[in-house]
Amino acid sequence: MDTYELETRWAPRMLSILRIVSALIFMAHGTQKLLGFPASDMTPGFASLPWFAGVLELFGGFLLVIGLFTRPVAFVLSGLMAFAYFIAHAPQNFYPVLNGGDAAILYCFVFLYLVFAGPGPWSVDAMRAGATTRYAAR
Repeated sequence: MDTYELETRWAPRMLSILRIVSALIFMAHGTQKLLGFPASDMTPGFASLPWFAGVLELFGGFLLVIGLFTRPVAFVLSGLMAFAYFIAHAPQNFYPVLNGGDAAILYCFVFLYLVFAGPGPWSVDAMRAGATTRYAAR
């Protein structure tokens, strides 16, 4: 396998895999807040900031998993994670590894990358576009 094949065939597929896996893990934060699974002592009140975050994590994560409206959803979720970092984590400690905010930073930048890179070929967005442009199957 040469670098041309990695770039043309596998890079778009790996973009889809990055989107799907990141979104599935991200959704778990929403299910934990809203559905109590996995079990947690966090049960945010209705219409509180953590509740809204849970709604965005659950439903935005689902939209990213299937790759529907990827760019605008990823933009909103990237902002959510930046907001979460500066509201919940940064006041605890300057260093992300000590304040527990390293995941929020990673999600923020992975989602920001998706805003610019798009969903990849394995997505509803690509199917809606006919997959005739950048992600044509070989």
